[in-house]
Formats: sequence, structure tokens, C-alpha cells
Amino acid sequence: MSQRIRAGIWGVGSAVPERVLTNHDLEKMVETSDEWISTRTGIKERRISEPGEKTSDYAAAAARRALERAGVHPEELDLIIVATLTPDMFCPPTACIVQHKIGAVRAGAFDLSAACSGFVYGLDVAARGIEAGAYRRVLVIGADLLSHVTDYTDRSTCVLFGDGAGACVLGPVEEGGVLSTYLGADGSGGPKLTVPAYRSNEAAVNGAASREGTFIRMDGNEVFKFAVRVMPEAALEAVRRAGVAVEDVRLFIPHQANIRIIDAAAKRLGISGDRVFSNVHKYGNTSAASIPIALDEAVEQGRISPGDLVVLVGFGGGLTWAASVLQWTGERVPRA
Repeated sequence: MSQRIRAGIWGVGSAVPERVLTNHDLEKMVETSDEWISTRTGIKERRISEPGEKTSDYAAAAARRALERAGVHPEELDLIIVATLTPDMFCPPTACIVQHKIGAVRAGAFDLSAACSGFVYGLDVAARGIEAGAYRRVLVIGADLLSHVTDYTDRSTCVLFGDGAGACVLGPVEEGGVLSTYLGADGSGGPKLTVPAYRSNEAAVNGAASREGTFIRMDGNEVFKFAVRVMPEAALEAVRRAGVAVEDVRLFIPHQANIRIIDAAAKRLGISGDRVFSNVHKYGNTSAASIPIALDEAVEQGRISPGDLVVLVGFGGGLTWAASVLQWTGERVPRA
């Protein structure tokens, strides 16, 4: 009887813009303050792409770093999945643009739209394909330039969002890897978080008056209540499916939307702060890029060791939610 194929993460990478937009910068743009933003969100700054830059630019940069740490050449990839709500354009898919930029000439490629839950959705698709024997090496990218859909005259939303990308390469592992995933959606809540239209050729942080209808619109209170409820529920279901206990989990890596949501979810799970990873203060909410950027930084900081159990959990527009339990197997190429 053949042994079950498991899928694990071979390498992780991320890429963020150099330009920093601080709370003090926002004080000059809208009626707000550093104290107000910090207290309500935990965000101090966020990264903003330059005019003319595209989601695929950061997706490709993150992909190259993940491939290097996985010890995989681009032409060895079987599939590329890009989770994004800010594609370069409607057609071709951003995944195909990334495929060309990195030279992954053998890989199939498609975009996945599940907003901030998109990376974990992509992780599920990749893991199941590897476990079925259909693929050996899959690149999953979460990338968004939310500055392209942010109204910088709306103080309720412009303080929240930033730009970036994170990526991972998955392949077969002998043990550990992706132990479980749990995906969910509630389309009735869709109107609570919307981007009615999208124009990727607009420069960031300007032109607001001419772009009405292309911005993120959010019922903040309702989304907050949804997130505080669904994040711990999703994490617990993924833990149950993995056959482990919350107490066994070394690190929880939640979607980085708001520190109050993260803290409330941790409290409901009954876990201490040292077991929850957060970098929301540096990047704000980067949508599908949020979890893989955080995972990359957790690895960089030595917060995860081979054998550790890690929970990834997020929520987003749709409304969607997703969680996964990993047993970390370690990157194939050690970091310097």
C-alpha cells in the first residue's frame, strides 16, 4: 500500500514597497491623528507602491525569494496561483504575467479571488493538488496593492491599508506539512466590504475625485464583529480537522487587519500573546499578502522551528474565511 503524499512548504518569500506612509503623513491628508489610528487599529505605518508599479512586480519579487529558499528553479514549477483583488488587469491573469516575469515556462497559472482569505484558499488548492499526485511544485502568491483601491479622503478606510506580496513554494514532504484546511464563505455579507470597480492604472494616493466607485467601501463595525467571531471559529475547526489541540500550536499567524481583532480572537482561543504573530503595526492590512508576509517574517525571526505546529487564519471580503494547520518542515535552503 503506497504511503499518502503530504504537501509542505519548501520556501517562503515576501516583498514590500520602500515608500512608507506613516500615521503622521495621514494627519496631513485627512482629519485623523496618530493616537486615533494607533489606538483603534494598532497600525503605525504602511508601505505604498510608486505610481506605475503593478501587483505582478511585487508578486514576482516575492516569488523569486521563495523559489531561492525552496531550492527550486522557475522552470521546475508545475502551477502558479496568485491570490489578489488588485490584478494588473482583468486579462491576462496576473499569475500569467508573473509566470513570464520569473521564467516559469512549464507552469500553469491562474488568479484566485477570495480577498484577504485568498492566500489560504490558494494553499488549500495547492496542497490538494500535490496530495493527489497532480503536481510536485506549486507556487502560491498573495499579492495586493490596496493603495490602488483606497480613497485617501475617507479617514475610516485610508488608515487601514497597504501594499505588498508574500509567496511560498509547496511540494511533497515525508511528514508534517499541511495537516488541514478549512474554507468558508457567506455571500449574504458581501455588501459589507466591496470594491465596485477596479482601475489598476491609477496612481496611488491621488486622483480621488475622479475615481468614485473604484474604492474599498466597508461597514467597519459589521466587519469587525464578523472577524472577531469567525477567526477563532475557523482556527478551531482547522485544529479539529488536523487532530491536534490548541495547546499544541506553537504559533498563530492571523490576517493582519487590526490589532483589536487579533487580540480579541486570541482571547477567545485562550492563547497568550507570545503565541500570536503580528506585524500589522508596520504594514497595515495588505489583504491576500498579509498572511504570507507575516509567515515570512516569523521564519526570519526564528519564531518557527521544524516540527512546530502553526495555524494560519484569515477573513475577508465575500465574506470569506479560511484557516490551515501546518507542521513546519523547514525551508530547504537555510537562511543566512
